[in-house]
Amino acid sequence: MNYHDIVTIEPGKRSGKPCIRGMRITVYDILEYLAGGMTEAEILENFSELTSEDIKACLAFAADRHNQLFVVSL
Repeated sequence: MNYHDIVTIEPGKRSGKPCIRGMRITVYDILEYLAGGMTEAEILENFSELTSEDIKACLAFAADRHNQLFVVSL
């Protein structure tokens, strides 16, 4: 999934954290809700401005960030 059109980063918004479509809802907010046990349906019910694609974009963003991590041995 190409999340680049959904996940936005603006220096003056939420301290530059990745947000969804310029809103004040961060990718990390959504990931925390999912990790806490909320279902996609519950998130969409509580945040009517979000879409299923927004949630998938958050997951794709997190997966992409995970793939960019590496361990340096000293």
